[in-house]
Amino acid sequence: MPSYSYRCDEGCRFDAIYPMAEVPSETECRSCGATARRGITAPHLSVAGSSAYQLIDRTARSAHEPQVVDRLPARGPGAAVQRTTQNPLHAKLPRS
Repeated sequence: MPSYSYRCDEGCRFDAIYPMAEVPSETECRSCGATARRGITAPHLSVAGSSAYQLIDRTARSAHEPQVVDRLPARGPGAAVQRTTQNPLHAKLPRS
């Protein structure tokens, strides 16, 4: 359920959780009992961790600033995996 921020005329602020269909525009202040009006706040859209944000940023960055390759990759364990493909179309590709 979403969280809504309220503020009364006395200056008290508090958050309340209501279903979206039942959220009141005014409610009683939890501190002083005065009428508190719902305020406008920024939505909380995601609870993703920092690793998820890093992945999103890296993906967006690669779309606009792709890495430039200036030499062939070094031979190593990764190269052997590429040569052992089972796809018959890969046999038609040029070999180095």
